[in-house]
Amino acid sequence: MPMIGSDAPAADADQPAHAPRRAALAFIFVTVLIDILSFGIIIPVLPHLVQQLIGGSIGRAALWSGVFSTMFAAIQFVCSPIQGALSDRYGRRPVILLSNLGLGVDFAVMALAPTLGVLFVGRAISGMTSASFSTANAYIADVTPRDRRAQAFGLLGAAFGIGFVVGPALGGFLGGIATRLPFWVAAGLSLTNFCYGLLVLPESLPPQKRSARFDFGHANPLGALLLLRRYPQVLGLAALVFLSQLAHYVLQSTFVLYTDYRYGWGPQAVGYTLALVGLCSGVVQAGLVGRLVPRFGNRRVLLAGQAFGIAGLALMGLAGSGGLFLAAIPLIALWGLSGPPTQAIMTGQVDPHEQGRLQGAITSLTAFSGIFGPSLFTSVFAAFIGRDAGLHLPGAAFLLAAALMVVGLVVADRATRRRQPIAAAAD
Repeated sequence: MPMIGSDAPAADADQPAHAPRRAALAFIFVTVLIDILSFGIIIPVLPHLVQQLIGGSIGRAALWSGVFSTMFAAIQFVCSPIQGALSDRYGRRPVILLSNLGLGVDFAVMALAPTLGVLFVGRAISGMTSASFSTANAYIADVTPRDRRAQAFGLLGAAFGIGFVVGPALGGFLGGIATRLPFWVAAGLSLTNFCYGLLVLPESLPPQKRSARFDFGHANPLGALLLLRRYPQVLGLAALVFLSQLAHYVLQSTFVLYTDYRYGWGPQAVGYTLALVGLCSGVVQAGLVGRLVPRFGNRRVLLAGQAFGIAGLALMGLAGSGGLFLAAIPLIALWGLSGPPTQAIMTGQVDPHEQGRLQGAITSLTAFSGIFGPSLFTSVFAAFIGRDAGLHLPGAAFLLAAALMVVGLVVADRATRRRQPIAAAAD
């Protein structure tokens, strides 16, 4: 029987590549891309809408925007395991479709919100209904042979990269016309995604491979973590995912502040730089993962991706010039090599009827990192540039993120050394 630690490709004779599977993968790519576009479109305008609804105070708008982000992550932390368990019991298709429908309706509610309270409720509902990301990963595990999963997960990563390049740019353009227009466009995209899926998306999890029942005892963050404990290698890689996601929040929370403070970059320069990050990440996810994993194996590619991420974050934190900071972007993009092999290894360890719970648990962990990650890095950034700072080190937040990644690298190395058989159940 193939072993994960040896990176030997698993035989999936019962899963021949055929047209229906390719069509399903194409839909999953499209639905993730459209969902990321929908979320990305509102990123540039949500703080401005908050500012309008509270009377124009930038300081209060910043405070409420932080509250919104924390609340969104907290709701995902609670709801993601529920969504995963529902997809294991009733199939992936209904969960993905209801997610798209719910997001479309929710974006429309946010577009119409007359008060901050209504906007807050709308943002909370979007956190509850954004199930398509984790369920899409479970879908990939259902329809893709184990030796091709890293490439398939890489395509989903490319969808994320494209969405985060195009979405904010489109949102900024639409927001220049009207603050609420991006919300209407996001609603239209999500509802179009629902209609498209209703006509095209096949079910990936046949009834005989579904959970026998839906159990609230397992469909919660604690129950999800108990699932991970049953698979020691998966638990180790889940810790890696948590640390990596936590480290990644340094880019979301301090990138703009750091580059403005240290290099004097304005919004235009930051926008171009973020577009470059997304472009490079898309190239890595779509072009390199599928080439490198068959040649070097999941474990080596995973560890190499982590090492690149450490180097990139450290270089960003130490870069004394904007040019040197830009030189770190390819390294940050190569960090993306680690994600698809991580997913491929984890999904190979878990039975088909638990793939949804696995993805719900992983999404719950990433959401948990989002609850305190932004405040952690912004606090570190502020502490090391303040007048009372014993050491003036503007890049301290990036160096902290690199240190977290070093811990993750050690955890990943130990976890992937274990020789454990892949789940015997057919995919």
